[in-house]
Amino acid sequence: MPDNISQLREDYAGHSLHRKDLDPDPITQFQRWFTQAQELQVVEPNALSLATVDQDGQPWQRSVLLKAYDQKGFVFFTNFESRKAQQIAGNARVSLLFPWVSIHRQVSITGQAEKIPSTESLKYFVTRPFGSRIGAWASNQSSIIASRSLLVAKLDEMKRKFKSGDVPLPSFWGGYRIKPETIEFWQGGGNRVHDRFLYSKDTGTDWTIDRLSP
Repeated sequence: MPDNISQLREDYAGHSLHRKDLDPDPITQFQRWFTQAQELQVVEPNALSLATVDQDGQPWQRSVLLKAYDQKGFVFFTNFESRKAQQIAGNARVSLLFPWVSIHRQVSITGQAEKIPSTESLKYFVTRPFGSRIGAWASNQSSIIASRSLLVAKLDEMKRKFKSGDVPLPSFWGGYRIKPETIEFWQGGGNRVHDRFLYSKDTGTDWTIDRLSP
């Protein structure tokens, strides 16, 4: 029998979020919270859960890293032949979740995913460490492999091939930008009276803000 996890609980008392504390623009509000998450030493504050849906309607989730964000959206990078990329090709509607558990906060986002221009992907790719760049070439992401040794052998092959350090951007690798349609900020509160505020795209660039019941 597993341990009695039903008795595991965290008291979020002492935290609250008020409408007057929110910026009218959700990207500015996200920047504020993201900066605070860094200052409070949240482990990998740019780590997020990305949810996609396959052709059978089955949702899938995985963790990816946010590498850029601005008024146009939130950017992550991946192999365009991966499971997530194939699912995005069939259904570009996705959701993101930043689970900042240690500071009793989370941010959830829904929107449309689109590939960014290869010039933007290249600009980021050249900043990656050598190992990360050759790793992009070595892995046929999401495909079935017989053993780890095959992956290690492929990585060694790429090390030899690109030993000069000049690693080109793979044609099958790049970034996606999630253009947000809703952004929800969740602040844990005492007695499970959490604060939730939902930004929804109105017309044009305008956003409406609604408080949601916890």
